Amino acid sequence: MPAHEESSNPLVRERDHLAASRAALRAMREDVQALDIRDVTANWVNAAVLQAQIDDRIKALADLSHTPLFFGRLDYLHEVGAEKAEGAEGEQFYIGRRHVHDAHGDPMVIDWRAPVSQPFYQASRNNPLDVDRRRRFGYTGGELTAYEDERLTDPAEEEQTSKLLQAEIERPRVGPMRDIVATIQPEQDEIVRSGLGGTVCVQGGPGTGKTAVGLHRVAFLLYAHRERLARTGTLVVGPNRSFLHYIEQVLPALGELEVQQATVEDLVAARVEVRGTDEAAAAVVKGDARMADVLRRAVRSHVTPPAEPVVVVRGSRRWRVPAYEVEEMVGELLARDMRYGAAHEALPQRIAHAVLVQMEQSGEAPDDRVQNSVARSPAVKAAVKAVWPAVDPAKLVLRLLTDAEFLAAHADGILTDDEQKHVLMARPARSVKSAKWTAADAVLIDEAADLVARTHSLGHVVIDEAQDLSPMQYRAVGRRCSTGSATVLGDLAQGTTPWSTQSWEQALFHLGKADAVVEELTAGFRVPREVIAYASRLLPAISPGLAPVESVRETPGSLAVRAVAAEDLDTAVVAACEESLRHEGSIGLIAADARIPALAASLAAAGHSCLSPGEETTAESRLTLVPASLAKGLEYDYVVLDEPAAVVDGEPDERTGLRRLYVALTRAVSGLVVLHAAPLPEQLG
Repeated sequence: MPAHEESSNPLVRERDHLAASRAALRAMREDVQALDIRDVTANWVNAAVLQAQIDDRIKALADLSHTPLFFGRLDYLHEVGAEKAEGAEGEQFYIGRRHVHDAHGDPMVIDWRAPVSQPFYQASRNNPLDVDRRRRFGYTGGELTAYEDERLTDPAEEEQTSKLLQAEIERPRVGPMRDIVATIQPEQDEIVRSGLGGTVCVQGGPGTGKTAVGLHRVAFLLYAHRERLARTGTLVVGPNRSFLHYIEQVLPALGELEVQQATVEDLVAARVEVRGTDEAAAAVVKGDARMADVLRRAVRSHVTPPAEPVVVVRGSRRWRVPAYEVEEMVGELLARDMRYGAAHEALPQRIAHAVLVQMEQSGEAPDDRVQNSVARSPAVKAAVKAVWPAVDPAKLVLRLLTDAEFLAAHADGILTDDEQKHVLMARPARSVKSAKWTAADAVLIDEAADLVARTHSLGHVVIDEAQDLSPMQYRAVGRRCSTGSATVLGDLAQGTTPWSTQSWEQALFHLGKADAVVEELTAGFRVPREVIAYASRLLPAISPGLAPVESVRETPGSLAVRAVAAEDLDTAVVAACEESLRHEGSIGLIAADARIPALAASLAAAGHSCLSPGEETTAESRLTLVPASLAKGLEYDYVVLDEPAAVVDGEPDERTGLRRLYVALTRAVSGLVVLHAAPLPEQLG
């Protein structure tokens, strides 16, 4: 659409365009709803598939009333893609969450992922990218209420921080985690739009937007490579179900409805039910990458040299394959490093082929049907069962964890005697069903299953809070994108598991993506400067050498640290929550897991009901009670943090406890109140 001079009341004109765009979107949806497919499908299967596609299209065209249809506008100096001739009229594009066109097919809103939209994020005074004016819009309750212009080619206009951009970042949060599509910064945009072929690892401190960058990257890749990813699939892996529920409402606002979401536990729990828990020492050993070597040895130990020849009887003839020849076949399959199950399927065909060669040498003319018949014969089946028997992954792992001699035979030179003792079950189970499998055990079974049969690979996988994965968990996720790519998101300083990764190089190696590009985000947009500076006092103790986040938001009075008497702590916490509730937005009360029941009771006695982590806040219910173990990845306008020392003491070691505290201290967007009766950790100074 051509750019032209603004009317006397630009805000009215922009509201008119918003109303017209919403009407056009409704018309697009009504056109799809009116489609009649009765006479265009050959059978009921095609009709069902086509109807499902139409239903998905109708969902995608829904107008989300509280989500702005467009958030910006670009006025180009020239027509996009044309020669930049003097006097040529430029074009004007509204940038939004999805494409909208009018009845003639002319665009009214351009998808933020389209190439023509990229200058909205990347254009600057030094490099305007042929953009004369960038306009940002401000909304209140879905209504367009303000706009702000940057004249990128006007040398007389001074560069200044966008007030609307700042207001959008600071806007109170009622509802799910918001997307950042209107506030993406140039360094974030480069990550979002990086190609499908390569893996990207994003190290980002609290408030740098790494999670939102990852979700927007998924949305962008689905836009740019939709057909390919529709075939191969996409997956978002998060640390827990609460977190996945928290983020799952972002993608529909970006125009994407079908993205799988799972925890690592979900991925590997298909074969056994997880009912037990490991001591930290056992979980660390089970999560060590060396366990993959132990499992590989254990699987291959089932292969044994043939003790006798294979004799196949067909009619009146007997065909004999010598033991040494079968042994050569086995040696060749082992040397090829095939999956155990694939080799198990290949061996009978190899033996049958040897029989066919003898048949041909004797003057017969067998075909493929004869070879398949020989491969299925009782003699060949018996020989394969003896030499290369089938392996059940769960039974194999159960034997490793219950049979000390079997474990020692395959862990020799890999695990120490003490490490072997750690992984053995205290109470050996009699069967796979009766075993109290742990989450780490399920990962071992998944590894064993992949040694037997290749795991299906997806086109792209996003891993959030990746710093908390063990090497074996990285391997489990890596199998799901072995022929695809990944986006790895995390913060080394927020690693709160005993097995958390020490470096991204190690993590990416175990993921199978050692050639990934590592990007670091250090500009903070969420946490106020006072708050992040206070939390960053912990960095030398929890992650030496990691650069602290530099917050772009200066919010005086955003931090309060109050000492109270032990007997008054619960009362003071309730009062602090009530104080926070006087502000707009969401409130999170974060406390050590052991303190949650007492605080819930105190709040209930004071007449306050609480949400659980992941539940959507509403105007009527804005207070969430958050165990420290579930705080990671969540954000609230105002946070009340109860007893930091208890958060630290709730973990198995001080370093992990301080990391958990670092997470809790950095969940606030507008204000943080820290209440303590016990002395604060000395690292907070």
